[in-house]
Amino acid sequence: MAQPLTRRTLLQSAVLAASVPGIAGGASVAASAATAAPTAVLPPPAAWTLLPFDLGSVSLGPGVFADKRRLMLDHARGYDVHRLLQVYRANAGLSTLGAVAPGGWEGLDGEANGNLRGHYTGHFLTMLSQAYASTGDQLYADRIGTVVGALTEVREALRRDPAVLGVTGRFGTAVENVRGSYQYVDLPAGVLGGASEITLAAWVKPTHASAWARVLDFGDDTTRYLYLTTRNAGGVPRFAVTTGGPGAEQGLDGTTPLPLDEWSHLAVTLAGSTGTLYVNGTEVARNTAMSLTPAALGTLAHHWLGRSHYAADPVFAGAFGGFDVWSRALGAAEIGGLQSVRGAGDLASYAFDETSGSTFADTSGHGLTATLRRTWGGPSHPGFLAAYPETQFIELESMTGSDYTRVWAPYYTAHKILRGLLDAHLATDDARALDLASGLGDWMHSRLSPLPETTLQRMWGLFSSGEFGGIVEAICDLHALTGKAEHLALAQLFDLDRLIDACAANTDILDGLHANQHIPIFTGYVRLYDATGEERYLTAAKNFWDMVVPHRMYGIGGTSTGEFWKARDVIAGTLGATTAETCCAYNLLKLSRLLFLHEQDPKYMEYYERALLNQVLGSKQDTPDAEKPLVTYFIGLTPGHVRDYTPKQGTTCCEGTGMESATKYQDSVYFAAADGSALYVNLYSPSTLTWAEKGVTVTQSTDFPREQGTTLTVRGGTASFALRLRVPSWATAGFRVTVNGRRAGGTPTPGTYFTVSRTWHDGDTVRVEAPFRLRVEKAPDDPSLQTLFHGPVHLVARDAATTYLEFGLYRNAALSGDLLPSLTPVDGKPLHHTLDGTEFAPFFEGTEDPTHAYVRRAEPRVVFGNSDSGVANPAKADGTTLLDEVWAGAPFNGKAALVARVRSVVNAWVADGLLGQTDGETVVSTARNATFVP
Repeated sequence: MAQPLTRRTLLQSAVLAASVPGIAGGASVAASAATAAPTAVLPPPAAWTLLPFDLGSVSLGPGVFADKRRLMLDHARGYDVHRLLQVYRANAGLSTLGAVAPGGWEGLDGEANGNLRGHYTGHFLTMLSQAYASTGDQLYADRIGTVVGALTEVREALRRDPAVLGVTGRFGTAVENVRGSYQYVDLPAGVLGGASEITLAAWVKPTHASAWARVLDFGDDTTRYLYLTTRNAGGVPRFAVTTGGPGAEQGLDGTTPLPLDEWSHLAVTLAGSTGTLYVNGTEVARNTAMSLTPAALGTLAHHWLGRSHYAADPVFAGAFGGFDVWSRALGAAEIGGLQSVRGAGDLASYAFDETSGSTFADTSGHGLTATLRRTWGGPSHPGFLAAYPETQFIELESMTGSDYTRVWAPYYTAHKILRGLLDAHLATDDARALDLASGLGDWMHSRLSPLPETTLQRMWGLFSSGEFGGIVEAICDLHALTGKAEHLALAQLFDLDRLIDACAANTDILDGLHANQHIPIFTGYVRLYDATGEERYLTAAKNFWDMVVPHRMYGIGGTSTGEFWKARDVIAGTLGATTAETCCAYNLLKLSRLLFLHEQDPKYMEYYERALLNQVLGSKQDTPDAEKPLVTYFIGLTPGHVRDYTPKQGTTCCEGTGMESATKYQDSVYFAAADGSALYVNLYSPSTLTWAEKGVTVTQSTDFPREQGTTLTVRGGTASFALRLRVPSWATAGFRVTVNGRRAGGTPTPGTYFTVSRTWHDGDTVRVEAPFRLRVEKAPDDPSLQTLFHGPVHLVARDAATTYLEFGLYRNAALSGDLLPSLTPVDGKPLHHTLDGTEFAPFFEGTEDPTHAYVRRAEPRVVFGNSDSGVANPAKADGTTLLDEVWAGAPFNGKAALVARVRSVVNAWVADGLLGQTDGETVVSTARNATFVP
């Protein structure tokens, strides 16, 4: 192992040799003939003892996974990517091509002022990349190219001064100020000429009904100024002038709102003590007590069109078709004449008929050239790329408390963009995508590396504002491709030492932390271990995983309540309408997968199967929709909960990760040993693996989980390797493996891998039988609240009741301990059963039925083989009932063994005074006379 590199070593090194080549081969890069083989690949870390196969090497066969994926692929094909690009183009002052932003978290009117906008485009790029890698469909590659090309143009535009965006005006050409561009026109001093009388006139075409967006604002600050706005708080135009702040304003208010997307003419005249406001040539307001004039204001610091001196006011969104200033008050007739003939002010006159550049000529003869500027100046580094200004990143550096209305996880959004670009490059070998990604890394390094350690620790410890998602993992991948020392140094700048040190010491500090803010951090830290050899990263990640699974895990595999973690082993006490944020499952799957590549502990794949087959599949609605991915945010686990597949205002983080999950279902079905000696079959799923290095394909033919087993067929040449088949922990009886019809040697043990080592030949067939049983999992803090599992499939009760449903399950339990005989299968609906008139269905079915993920277990009387003894089922102080203790001895080799168990338990309970002698004999007699399912 390489000598560990400390953060300080990395930061202080001026030059560090590239540690990883940009392109390498291995099991992870094999591609099937059906897909285009990418030439850009991530080199597998030396620390990995297993290697994943790329998505193109594993094709999905017909089944529940393929059905869900097809719905998402249709969404990927049908959604207009120009809508996603709208916020990026707007931020750069480019034409948005008439596209409308998606809204929700991706719009300026969404939650927290749209402070997270841009993140969804990264998710979408990853989805498109995975879709192309899986299917080879050129349409997805073309869409990737469109997005990457547009982002390249955006970055180039951000690198230079803002440029005029010409549109059709009232008279010829006008200049558009796209909403979200943060651009304004800066007029030089002298534009008012110190006049005591004045006329201000402008042609405007507002495109958004923002209150207080300025047509003009000339002043020093929020004390001394004059302004004209298209809409005041009442929605009508207003002109005001003051030398004493807003409380001393002398103003003119219009009477009706200006129409949107139409040209309107606004004019203000000041003469003596009279001010007059005109809209489209008609007087709408007059104030004869306006004593302030431009001359009274004196020399002003700023003369802005489109920008306000009040920082909270929006920048004007729309177009300017002309702006003129006269040194006298025009009469009503003259104002009326301006409606049909373009005027020319004698103090300043701007036609805005330029079609390029960033300046506007003054045709008054005074040479007062105006300049197009950004309110935030411009990027601090040429690699900057975002859908909003750099201001959120800047403000984060001085924040001491979280406020997502000011700063909402800017490095989280940067992660999504970076990840999407890396995936685009790896899928299509588009050098532009890697250049954009590398530039982002360079910019972040230039921004963060000068900051003191204490500042970084404070930033990353902030809830929400300091959230950075999986950026460390993405930066490590970037470093593996570029070899730049700065990129590896950058990854370690995101060390959150308090969290790492606590988890490395196995100290559980998760109570009260935001779950999804922290889960992806550890995936990044494992990748830092890969890059640096620093053991604390890997140790912290492994210990962290054990703190979540199973101690903060719901039956479906999800975690968090209201996005946060509570105390360890509090499950029943946290059930609510906002449990199991879908992003958490997505990120725990990534972490589990990565840990398994390092250490083949079956618990990681046990969790992977649980969360993938239940929460992740169940989070996708089984309905086509080109406009929405139809994925949950929260999955409420309260009784009667109905899943919401169009959460919040849309374009949320969970919809983003949901798009990704649904296009990579096959990514962990198979892994290969790093030395090629073994093939791990982790999931039973209809699929075909093309293992190019071995010259074979392995096909799983199954309808799992509707089928309780799978058949694997090897085709191609001769190859020697160990086939390692996962024996699920739920497969407690009957798991069996045959090779070419003959039983394989060895005894499968639940919760391990069963190995078949041989030289494989074309046509060899392996049959795996994995019988399902119905079992329950109890909430640790309330064992009477339980989830039902049929094999790996979580069954939910479909019922509109909003209180917990009560069920007994021992009534017809089998000698094997299987509780399924107590339920009745539903004809024609695999995995559906009924109990006491209530239907139970797989959680993975994406319906809008009200469901009960947890039910209340109630076994009021002792019943065996549907024979009711009439004896109440007694319980101990800890809640354990007599029937619990009897069935804890399952499986039983026969009825006699069960009866013997009943006799032993009854005798003990009678001796302890928990059961009367007569009732005890009745219980034993009932068991002896009952008929049991084997």
